[in-house]
Amino acid sequence: MSASLKVSNSSKSQVSEFILHSSWQHWLALPLALLYLSAIGANILILITICQDPCLQQPMYLFLGILSVVDMGLATTIMPKILAIFWFDAKVISLPECFAQIYAIHCFVGMESGIFLCMAFDRYVAICHPLRYPSIVTNSLILKATLFMVLRNGLFVVPVPVLAAQRNYCSRNEIEHCLCSNLGVTSLACDDRRPNSICQLVLAWLGMGSDLSLIILSYTLILRSVLRLNSAEAASKALSTCSSHLILILFFYTVVVVISVSHLAETKTTLISVLLNVLHNIIPPSLNPIVYALRTRELRASFQKVLCLDI
Repeated sequence: MSASLKVSNSSKSQVSEFILHSSWQHWLALPLALLYLSAIGANILILITICQDPCLQQPMYLFLGILSVVDMGLATTIMPKILAIFWFDAKVISLPECFAQIYAIHCFVGMESGIFLCMAFDRYVAICHPLRYPSIVTNSLILKATLFMVLRNGLFVVPVPVLAAQRNYCSRNEIEHCLCSNLGVTSLACDDRRPNSICQLVLAWLGMGSDLSLIILSYTLILRSVLRLNSAEAASKALSTCSSHLILILFFYTVVVVISVSHLAETKTTLISVLLNVLHNIIPPSLNPIVYALRTRELRASFQKVLCLDI
């Protein structure tokens, strides 16, 4: 029996490990490693800056700090294994480890979507109900919203890896990917994988679909409120506080939609779909701190203080 296909003693000859097949992507190792290090470094810097600067102890920046924690979790879920594949040829991954990675990816992506919704609600209250903002968006609300998002996504995505683990993997075990994606893994199953695909689609629409709908509603109300302002300067200032958030939301959900469509349209894994999956999990953690630093004056000034830079 070959080393790439270990079979258990069960009557159905169940494979006991997967092989992440990505030998043709080694040129990605260095840029991905740099992206990962920059993501971890930049998000740690954001957390330190928010903790040290009393001026940033505001809901908008507290949500940004929570987003930084989620971003680091998302990047760390996949990057150490990917780099181990590139540098140490550690392609083997056990079934439990693979299903755990599926769970973690779905959980962190769902939490990122939920935090974006919280940030949209924060901007809605700040712009549409400024006088009531301090009494509505309190530290207690932030804590409750964060706990709700953690519990919602921690429990909501459990069926995805559970259903994947119930499939019968009796022959092939080479995944044409450098991470364990639900559809990529279940495509190796010898039995019907349609329950997995339907479950993932339904959960995506109920979770991220509802988040996106509420985000669109929040910004529609924000835009309507801004257009009613008599001062062009006030309208511009109000919209500028949302610009960073909108850029990140557009990138995040656009890539999610593209990945979903590519999964539905393609019968074979391609370099483009693999790149999209990997980059969707590493680009946002790297991009979020940069966008906020460039477009938020208070955060940029606090960065300079922390780094002891005089500009």
